Amino acid sequence: MLQDTTDLVAMAEALSRSPDYRILRRLVARPRCMPTVGQGVRTGILLDTETTGLDHAKDEIIELGMVKFDYTQDGRIVGVRDSFSAFNEPSAPISAEVTALTGITNEMVAGHKFDNAAVAAFVESGVITIAHNSGFDRKFAERYWPVFEHKAWGCSMSEIEWRKHGFAGSQLGYLLNGAGYFHQAHRAVDDCHALLEVLAFELQTTGSPALALLLETARKPTMRVWAEQTAFELKDSLKRRGYRWNDGSDGRPKSWFIDVDETALDDEIAFLRTYMQDVDPTVQRLTAFTRFSCRA
Repeated sequence: MLQDTTDLVAMAEALSRSPDYRILRRLVARPRCMPTVGQGVRTGILLDTETTGLDHAKDEIIELGMVKFDYTQDGRIVGVRDSFSAFNEPSAPISAEVTALTGITNEMVAGHKFDNAAVAAFVESGVITIAHNSGFDRKFAERYWPVFEHKAWGCSMSEIEWRKHGFAGSQLGYLLNGAGYFHQAHRAVDDCHALLEVLAFELQTTGSPALALLLETARKPTMRVWAEQTAFELKDSLKRRGYRWNDGSDGRPKSWFIDVDETALDDEIAFLRTYMQDVDPTVQRLTAFTRFSCRA
């Protein structure tokens, strides 16, 4: 059995040069480095939560993980500033289903509470918060820590069309494998470190890191079109076009809706008018500061 790490590294390098093999390396979190000054460097926050359920209005966060990193305006990651990991004991016992999904037990969270001041201080310098499902994580984060209501957000899962860039899907594990790594995630912060490497990966289709594409998408306003009072028989046509249903329980319209680029707004309204000539749909303008929020 080979024991010499140098030999293993040499073998991995040799195999990686062959088109017949792909090498996956165990992910090792990047070490902390001193903040970078100048050169247009900005600070981002990667965030992941584990919760007792899917309802942001009543379920609770039981773990928060974050990684603070520096990046250039063109999306190149400079280094890691710090990481944050904390448990929180919920008001009711964690269900067996949640433990099976997250690996978090009641014993692990017993006696733990979030330090809200520490969370706010950690994210204060971040100009963007990125999660791998911001539509889920942002709503929970805003409920616990109002500081997140005023931050720009990006979603690494939905704001990059990963399949167009050669990946099998948007699941974090698939993306990490595509970037040449594997990890055995045990904590929310581990997934944040994994996401950092995914965003640092240079896409063959663009020649730039995935983060650059995410930032480009996040910076663009989008228009949310509400197709209210559409006939029931139109639901299949709307679904095929990418519309999603909102049941109205969150205070937003009970209606089908879709998010489109500003340049596509006229075409979307024209599409709706092929079915309802007098339609005047409600339209919301969303930016990184409102997208994925409870307020949108």
